[in-house]
Amino acid sequence: MPENGEKDALRLDRPSGFLEEVTRLTGTPVGSCYACLSCSGGCPVYEYMDMGPHGVMHRIRLGLREEVLSSRTIWLCVGCHTCSAHCPMLIDISAVMDCLRRQSMEAGLAAEEDVLNFHREVLGSILRYGRTHKLEIMLRFKVRSGRWFEDVDLGLKMLSRRKLDLRPSRIKDPGRLARLFPSAGGEKK
Repeated sequence: MPENGEKDALRLDRPSGFLEEVTRLTGTPVGSCYACLSCSGGCPVYEYMDMGPHGVMHRIRLGLREEVLSSRTIWLCVGCHTCSAHCPMLIDISAVMDCLRRQSMEAGLAAEEDVLNFHREVLGSILRYGRTHKLEIMLRFKVRSGRWFEDVDLGLKMLSRRKLDLRPSRIKDPGRLARLFPSAGGEKK
């Protein structure tokens, strides 16, 4: 037990304002995380993250807003839902990551400009076509970053294996999807 006047930095049963905010915005019980690491154990990009999904959940509970919103982890999440599927407490970690990316952009704390620009291109593609057009996303990102030939060999290989469509496929009513963007925190161009 901490002595009088000492702050108990490890006490996690006292919710932070950040925890309450993320829980309210996502509708998922972030505070029920008990750090089992199942989410990070299943994450396909964990090795590239600075703290992993479990670390993000822990820091949210501690109220470390700025540290979480400026982390690379929230931007490297690919939204595959593996973490959510592995969570024994049924926390929708992918929804939490989406929420944190929006908050990071609003607070001006995005970790890396390239990651943020790529994210914007993906959202723009979804807004235009109702789904992602990978070739256009990459070309727009290359124009924005100015690094045209950095990975051209990979792009050519993907084209030759028909992994990149030359023309975008569209949903029937992209206008319907566009109406969702402002409420979802997306960008309207």
